[in-house]
Amino acid sequence: MLQVVFRILGPLDIGADGRPVVLQGARQRTIMSMLLLAPNRVVSVDTLADAVWQGRPPATARNQIAICVSALRKTIKNAVGVEDILVTSHPGYMLFAGEHRIDAVEFEESAAKGREAARRGRSEEACAHFEEALAMWRGPALEGISAERVESEAAQLTEMRLDVYEEYAGLRLALGQHRDMTGELSAFVREHPLREQAKGHLMLAQYRSGRRAEALETYRGAQRLLADELGIDPGPALQELHEEILADSPRLGLPAESVTLVPQTTVPAHLPPSAASFTGRHAELASLDRLLEHLDGGALPVGSITGTGGVGKTALAVHWAHQVAARFPDGQLFADMRGYDGAEAPRRPAAVLDRFLRALGVPGPQIPADQNERTALFRSVLGGRRVLVVLDNARSFQQIRPLLPGTGRCCVLVTSRDTMGRALAGDYAFVPLHLGALEQDESITLLSRVAGDDRFGVDPVGAARLSALCDRLPLALRIAAARLAAKPHWSVRTLVARLEDQHRRLDELSLDERGVRAGLRLSYRDLPADAARMFRRLGVLNVSDFSAWAGAALLDIDPVDAEDLIELLVDAQLLEPLSATTGHVRYRFQDLLRLFARECAREEDTEEELRAAGRRAWGAWLALAGEAHRRVYGGDYTVIHGPAPLHRLPGHLVDSLLEDPMEWFETERSSITGLVEQAAREDESAYAWDLAMTSVTLFQNRDYLEDWRDCGERALEAATRTGDPLGRAAMLHSLGTLEIVGWDHDSAHRRLSLALRLFEQQGQDQGRALVLRNLALCERHRGDMDRAREMAHRSLEIFRAVGDHYAEAHVLGLLAQVELERGDPQASLRLSSEAVARSRGLGTVRGEAQNTVRLAEALLHRGEGERAEEACRRALELVRGSGDRRGEAHTLRTLGEALWCRGRTEEAETVLRDALLSSGKVPDRFLEARAAIALGCVQVLHTDRAGAAGSFKTAHDLFAEVGAPGWQDRSARLLAALGDGETWDSDRLFALVRP
Repeated sequence: MLQVVFRILGPLDIGADGRPVVLQGARQRTIMSMLLLAPNRVVSVDTLADAVWQGRPPATARNQIAICVSALRKTIKNAVGVEDILVTSHPGYMLFAGEHRIDAVEFEESAAKGREAARRGRSEEACAHFEEALAMWRGPALEGISAERVESEAAQLTEMRLDVYEEYAGLRLALGQHRDMTGELSAFVREHPLREQAKGHLMLAQYRSGRRAEALETYRGAQRLLADELGIDPGPALQELHEEILADSPRLGLPAESVTLVPQTTVPAHLPPSAASFTGRHAELASLDRLLEHLDGGALPVGSITGTGGVGKTALAVHWAHQVAARFPDGQLFADMRGYDGAEAPRRPAAVLDRFLRALGVPGPQIPADQNERTALFRSVLGGRRVLVVLDNARSFQQIRPLLPGTGRCCVLVTSRDTMGRALAGDYAFVPLHLGALEQDESITLLSRVAGDDRFGVDPVGAARLSALCDRLPLALRIAAARLAAKPHWSVRTLVARLEDQHRRLDELSLDERGVRAGLRLSYRDLPADAARMFRRLGVLNVSDFSAWAGAALLDIDPVDAEDLIELLVDAQLLEPLSATTGHVRYRFQDLLRLFARECAREEDTEEELRAAGRRAWGAWLALAGEAHRRVYGGDYTVIHGPAPLHRLPGHLVDSLLEDPMEWFETERSSITGLVEQAAREDESAYAWDLAMTSVTLFQNRDYLEDWRDCGERALEAATRTGDPLGRAAMLHSLGTLEIVGWDHDSAHRRLSLALRLFEQQGQDQGRALVLRNLALCERHRGDMDRAREMAHRSLEIFRAVGDHYAEAHVLGLLAQVELERGDPQASLRLSSEAVARSRGLGTVRGEAQNTVRLAEALLHRGEGERAEEACRRALELVRGSGDRRGEAHTLRTLGEALWCRGRTEEAETVLRDALLSSGKVPDRFLEARAAIALGCVQVLHTDRAGAAGSFKTAHDLFAEVGAPGWQDRSARLLAALGDGETWDSDRLFALVRP
């Protein structure tokens, strides 16, 4: 069959083997153009009619389109003998490219190769790919096709060409080809005068070629053109380049090394290791390879592997994913969806999206709470990337639907007991695969590989019998072979005889949902009593992975002895070791093994034994969490503990685990949330709420707000159900604090008010003080400064009485802020100075930084800009040294105002821009608005009215979003004054941005 070449990067041109295909009439050319603009995708008849008749199709449009498509097929067949290019597919037609060529597709592929090479730092290779892509253009895309719809689609191709050229020019400049580029860029800029990036490239080429005056004139020309045509100034990048040229900045010289075109992005590699003993499945692997044929098509390729438990669905998925990983250079994502876990709920798509987005480089604070918004962000991040997504053990299409990318450049592979065919077929490039048992020879090969010797080769009859007894299920085969590997003195017939004697177990080794249980029982039965007990108790814990100290707590034994028992379980293939990145090996169950362990526990252990073991485990996590909190905060501050008994581990082990307390919290995050859920479910309220409250150290510092809420709500439900008023109060306080973080002060006030009553009934002074402090924050937000002051003083008295020095310093800083907003800067100065001294004495870097910023604000109110700047510089050192991003944003905003106060407005503008960027990343909308309104004022002083208007509008919208009407009014007044042309001096503006 001849290969047809379609060219649309210029006038429409179709040919094969040098023979042209001539289309008859404008309608044929319009329809062919529309189909070529969407290859391998169905274009509806309505869309084609809209293009042909410019939005006014006649009643006979459908018939006329059908006649026209039929004529097109006949023309192509008569010219080149090809029949299967134009395909009828409801609700329209599709151009099936197959092995044929389309220059627009090849253009995008070459451009993508160029970007990938640039991303990897291979600039010359990238230039070659870009040159190849740009050489495909023969003129404007689809030149001569006058249909508006075609012109609109073709304009997008032209925009892509311009983008590729600018990337190509940037690379050539980085390679030192500025002299060669000057004339070429001049012509490009004349043709496309509003492309600022091209202007910048030209300016840089002129400057590096010794033509500095021409570079400056290019900027002035761009400045005039943008003002005349659009009424705007050049963008920040072009302005910055202009300033650097004026200053002869050394940054404009050639880079020492080639510059990458695209910033390096996070490339996740989540795939678990592929089993070294993986065997066979050649036909199945070839079937999955069909997914690769659909890459870059219109529909997302989705593969589905289904089959009974133990048949090897996950092993096949992981093995294939490793084989094709190179086809997905932007990463591989993997998630166990826990769809068929009898003891744990299926994993929520929102939680998986959170992990995927973080792995793809999205900062935690920028991940939205709403699942639909997370899905939208996930698809946006994946736009243009080539990523493989493996979703293991999925429950339903509804569970995986939010995790499906929106681009055919990606690929998804799902393992499940549900085929999902009805949901996936039609909307996706669906490749279903039902996985059965291994072939006989594959089964024996698998047994040999796992056992690691030739016992199966010398006894083929015994090997065949053992394979049959295991029903050729991979998991059962692995377990049987592992027994032989652990017993080198056994023959194959020895193990066969053991299986033959177990008539009940032979029944259980059949292809049903209990197919794996007999093999597991065989491995379990011969364990020493202590190892078997460890297996059962570990299986009961609701944690995804764990270290040996957890087993020590469960059995109340020495951690080294616990590690020995756990290693016996590893040898018996009942546990899987994970990497020891922190010096402590972590282990995990496969899901079926965990279920089996829980069954054994229910059969062999009493309820009292299991409850006692669980309490020791919860007590161990709680003790470590409490110690980690103390090491972070310098004492047992800001938390309330309940009556739950702790299980303390040896001091040297604690020191080793908590060498980096926040890293320990991070490692145990999943375990903590699972244990809070388990303790709450089992009505162990005291453990649930204490662990939830202590772990706020992690949740707040690392912005795991969803975990904070989930743990708090579950623990609150348990405390309410079991009649635990102290636990209710503690969780209401914790959740109220979370509402403040989320700017929902009304909800916070309701929760905190109830918590205060409960703490008062319990006579819990520390709790009362914590709640009063947060109620003061709520009243401050509401604008009732007197009430805020009263509550803050009441909390301060209690904190001093109970000896919570950290909270005392925090409240002093809060009072300093309140006094400032009440109009008493002298009192604020005194309180903030005291707060700084207390924080410094405690060694709390974060507290000292916060209070130093408050001190700077008090100094600003007194007009002492120099001292305020000094305080901000000190605070900036503290927050940057501790990685406190929120604190850095606060400090930058205050530093910008201090510089403004001193008349150094250019420096102030630079710092305030940094503050705006930092607060947006945290994110903190109120702080972002404060930075924006201050920036706008400085821009007014610099006569940048357009920039100031944008900043004031940003501030106004953000203040409205967080519910700050007073600040919203200020920004509205500034916007109105700017529109009226009113002139404001620096002092008047400065007064407006101060509390």
